[in-house]
Amino acid sequence: MFRALTPIVKNLLLITVGMHVIASFFLPQLKGLFALYYIDSRNFMPFQFVTYMFMHADFWHLLSNMFGLFIFGPLLEQFLGPKKILILWMVCGVGSGVLYSGYVAYNMGQLNNRIETFAENPDPEEFNRFVSDNSHYFNAGIYDFIDEYSRDADNTELQERAKRNMLGIRDLKANIPMVGASGALFGILIAFGMLFPNTQLFLLFPPMPIRAKYLVLFYGLYTVYNIFVSNPTDNVAHFAHLSGLLIGAVLVTYWKRDRQNFY
Repeated sequence: MFRALTPIVKNLLLITVGMHVIASFFLPQLKGLFALYYIDSRNFMPFQFVTYMFMHADFWHLLSNMFGLFIFGPLLEQFLGPKKILILWMVCGVGSGVLYSGYVAYNMGQLNNRIETFAENPDPEEFNRFVSDNSHYFNAGIYDFIDEYSRDADNTELQERAKRNMLGIRDLKANIPMVGASGALFGILIAFGMLFPNTQLFLLFPPMPIRAKYLVLFYGLYTVYNIFVSNPTDNVAHFAHLSGLLIGAVLVTYWKRDRQNFY
């Protein structure tokens, strides 16, 4: 697997690593500007659907994505050609950002409806449930307020304070950025699994051999599991990963239709 780097893979590695170095040590404001935000956020810009792929949260985030590209990318580029590997990377990256933005917009819509329902009928129990669902955003003092509000549910000042807390959480969620090339990498991963399903890979953790198709299946199931579990403290954009898998699968299936040209 550790073959000589192919041109597109090498350039993607150089550009992405270079952007991380620039954003980390020279122009830190780039990370905030180039990250992808919720489309109704004051920080959202359309070009972020492309630029977010070249930003990473930290060194380990960068390393995991670039290591995957380094391992799976060269053989795919040799098989698909430079044009198709670049299309695969960019379409899966941009596409996963677009689909993830739709997923976030849906969740934000649900959150807005919940806040509007509370505003129409302020209820301490509903506020308590809201805090429970978003407990990682609050400090311990919120529970003293819940007790106070529960004892005096008709107090308009406490109702307004509860609503302001809910709106504050909405604003926090609306301005959480997404960065990383994971969506693009998952497109590479599914393409590798579809084109070389029986290729034997050797995992580092745990140290064991596994066929490419089973590795892809594991990642797919793990991603779906995390979407349904929806751990509020998990800051990984699992839906973007799933989107990259789906888009990559569609692209490879489309290319395989014209087998004479594809092979």
